[in-house]
Amino acid sequence: MLTKDHVLLNNRSTVKPNQLRRAAHRISDLVYEKLTGEKGDFLTRIAYVVIDDKSSHPYQLRIADYDGYNERLVIRSKQPLMSPAWSPDGRKLAYVSFENRQAQIFIMDIYTGTRELISSFPRHNGSPRFSPDGKKLAMVSSKTGSLQVYIYDFATKQFRQVTSGRANNTEPFWDPDGKSLIITSDRGGNPQIYRVNLDDGSTRRITWQGSQNLGGQLTPDGRYLVMVNRSNSGYNIAKQDLKTGAVQILTKTLLDESPSIAPNGSMVIYSAIYGKRNVLSLVSIDGRFKARLPATNGRVRAPAWSPSY
Repeated sequence: MLTKDHVLLNNRSTVKPNQLRRAAHRISDLVYEKLTGEKGDFLTRIAYVVIDDKSSHPYQLRIADYDGYNERLVIRSKQPLMSPAWSPDGRKLAYVSFENRQAQIFIMDIYTGTRELISSFPRHNGSPRFSPDGKKLAMVSSKTGSLQVYIYDFATKQFRQVTSGRANNTEPFWDPDGKSLIITSDRGGNPQIYRVNLDDGSTRRITWQGSQNLGGQLTPDGRYLVMVNRSNSGYNIAKQDLKTGAVQILTKTLLDESPSIAPNGSMVIYSAIYGKRNVLSLVSIDGRFKARLPATNGRVRAPAWSPSY
């Protein structure tokens, strides 16, 4: 008897030639979801900074498909660009620009090109990160001396200071429920990762293994902390199970930095040194799969994975 138990999908559609790549990604999403029960991320995009020393505007913020193809220039500058971060709707990018001879935070609509200056306090402004609901922006400023974490409310246009003291507190990342922030702080000497409760301001250290841990991000289910871990082998991407505290080193490349997690939590994109150049690489959350994205002109840093669509 003929059965269709082996058929995962039986869809049909007509695709224009210039949409074949997008259609292939859509099919990959559907197959992945059928096989795993989780939503695929093959239609997502990445943003990153390219430093092209041969260009008249060497600092370039670009976006591409998650696998590095269909690259598009968003903005270019003669001064450094840093720390791109996506809005939850995938329409805007927050980033740091030194175009006015100091670090300032801008938000750009990538479809219209319109920009808004968010933070221009004296000295440093950096590490912007949209809240899960898109209504606020966590960031870092040194306007009071040391680096401290602030939250900007888009509705009221007011800043709220979250951390204080002499220590440097940086790299905020929102908990998926929006009730706390993961930050990097040197309050204990070397940089380690802490969780700050936004209701009462209480702070708890959550990393202990390795001489330094920084750049922390949480997987969408809140189960794992992904970070840059420094040990005797150098700087590598690692994950920590927040229930058990167990740490797993995911990469063995040179000077790994700036991890960013896929919306479904299955993959991590990061910048690493390969052939004396900064390139983008991928590693699965279990460490089994590794890949390097197609080369582009210049050094590539600060990748940021978009939300799913």
